[in-house]
Amino acid sequence: MKYQVININEFSKLGLFDLRNLQIESKREKEAAGVRFLLTKLLDEEVELAYYETGKPYLKNRTEEISISHSHDMLAVVVDEQKPTGIDVELIRDKVLKITHKFLSDNEQKDIAGQSIEKVLVYWSAKETLYKIYSKKSVDFREHLFIANFEYNENGGEIISNIMMSDFEKEIKLKYMKVDEYILVYPI
Repeated sequence: MKYQVININEFSKLGLFDLRNLQIESKREKEAAGVRFLLTKLLDEEVELAYYETGKPYLKNRTEEISISHSHDMLAVVVDEQKPTGIDVELIRDKVLKITHKFLSDNEQKDIAGQSIEKVLVYWSAKETLYKIYSKKSVDFREHLFIANFEYNENGGEIISNIMMSDFEKEIKLKYMKVDEYILVYPI
């Protein structure tokens, strides 16, 4: 896969790009070039990317909301014309198992007991996606971001999630899918 565009709904779409297709040495420059490439594919024109002090990306002189994620050789960008959005892509590996106690509630930890690394990564990516949607600091992944128990499906699926902050509460439906050796999560 060089790149792929997925239409999520009439207001949002995402792009995936294999960074190995760029012959650039610097990882940072490679990611920046990949983001520019995907944004051009998603919006049909070149746009200027900037970042708020919080690190959240935005498009200069545009109203669309965006989110960016990268893991090893995979880059993911989502654009939404109506509302804040988020996206997360993660290489499938067991590194996340060492920190589940830091991001999963007790109920979520029970749900992953004896389950595949892919399911654990869906939880992690879902919470990263919610964090990007909320886009403010002071979020405790265990206390403020919740994923309803679900059965992991190798072919992908949907999950219900909640952001529960003192100033903001929202239920958000997320989609997860396995793309090559990566887990991808985004709002639908």
